[in-house]
Amino acid sequence: MASSLAHDAARGALFTMLAQGARILLQLVSVAVLARLLTPHDYGLLAIALVLVGLGEIFRDFGLTSASIQAPTLSTEQRDNLFWINALIGSGLALAMLAASWPLGALTGEPDIVPMVQWLSLLFLANGFATQHRANLMREVRLRPLAIVDVAAAAIALAVAIAAAMLGAGFWALVLQQLCNGLVTLVGVVIAGRWLPGRYSRAHSVRTMVTFGWNLVAANLVQYAAKQVDTVLVAARFGTAPLGVYNRAYQLVMTPLGQVRSPLQSVALPVLSRLQQDQPRFETYVTAAQLALGYLIGIPIAMLAGLAEPVVAIMLGDAWAEAAPILRMFAIAGLLTTLSYVGYWVYLARGLGGPLLRYTLVTAVIKVVCIVIGSFFGVIGVAVAFAVHPAIAWPISLAWLSRVTPMPTRRLYGGAARIVAVTLLAGLAAWAAGEWAAPAGSWAAVGAGLGAGLLLAASSLLLPIYRRDAGSLLGFIRLMASRRRPAAGASAPTG
Repeated sequence: MASSLAHDAARGALFTMLAQGARILLQLVSVAVLARLLTPHDYGLLAIALVLVGLGEIFRDFGLTSASIQAPTLSTEQRDNLFWINALIGSGLALAMLAASWPLGALTGEPDIVPMVQWLSLLFLANGFATQHRANLMREVRLRPLAIVDVAAAAIALAVAIAAAMLGAGFWALVLQQLCNGLVTLVGVVIAGRWLPGRYSRAHSVRTMVTFGWNLVAANLVQYAAKQVDTVLVAARFGTAPLGVYNRAYQLVMTPLGQVRSPLQSVALPVLSRLQQDQPRFETYVTAAQLALGYLIGIPIAMLAGLAEPVVAIMLGDAWAEAAPILRMFAIAGLLTTLSYVGYWVYLARGLGGPLLRYTLVTAVIKVVCIVIGSFFGVIGVAVAFAVHPAIAWPISLAWLSRVTPMPTRRLYGGAARIVAVTLLAGLAAWAAGEWAAPAGSWAAVGAGLGAGLLLAASSLLLPIYRRDAGSLLGFIRLMASRRRPAAGASAPTG
């Protein structure tokens, strides 16, 4: 039984990462194609509408996905009850968003946003009915069909959106993309889940799960509010067209980054959880995890920052040139948040829910202050503030964690310094080579920049300390790829 579960988990992790790669590719295709068929105003409208959708999604899930997955036992009747709770919440949110469409249109002065929001309210219905079907697949470690559904939904939705945009549908192409994704996902998880809910039963209580879910909602609301403050300020102070430019730059960097880190977390957390009682090995793997994230993600992001102009020209077109400096700031922010991401894993692996919530509240205030100050310097100022925030929050995270649990603080700072040094040089090399090759075109600039950046990053292996990091990185990758639990005396990667 245990070996079968381990095999399913390993295979599920593999399919999850493959699916994430496919979704990232589809996301990039979506940005590259639709940006040439639609306008910044269209994307600005969608960005405003999705603020409401994202906020509602926190309540729609109500933390019951995690509650049902983590429950030691879950009866069929309890699963049915959770389904109807999510369905009821989704229906209520759909009606609330429908009612909010008219005030939102009056507030923004954009009449087109009213019908857009009204149609997008249907997402709450689809996602409400799909929630427990998704959770059940995850609980049973049936990640392969879930990965197939997610990729198929994204591909079909993109095809519909491109067709609609080519026919002149304008922002309705983006609405159709969102609705198709939600509908195909609902149909897919119902078919894959192979169960239909029964009637709600008061005899089978889910009160403890609802309580657990409410605590997650509180934490997620704080994170979401802080995440949306830049979008709200850009829309309020500068309008939908600048917001569309800002949003496209964000989507090019931060969305793929989040899709990469998610499957890595699903592999890293079980390992760190198993090592909780072995502090020396726990610290070694935490340090190795930071190196893995920092080098594997940081070097490509640094080169993206250096090649912002030709990348924007290739992905979005010349009409979006003003997105390049914004994209550069998001790339810097992506590197800094990646360095701090391992701290989030420690919060989860140690079960430090209370300290995590308090830390989130403090850093949310810091982010709001940074964004508000940055907004006085235009859209670029907001992007710079977005990058400054994680530079402030990361040391606070380490200090906060050190107060509640043992942490290899000095090793993490040392590893971060080495990562920043090599990524900075790789980014500068990519920028210089890209500028040199720019007269030959954007593709030539990107090719030259990537070559120079990778060459400089590889040259760091001439130094012994970077060779040790490379050995630690290889050991960490072997651990992540392993399907078997490490033997009691197995060596750990050195940090």
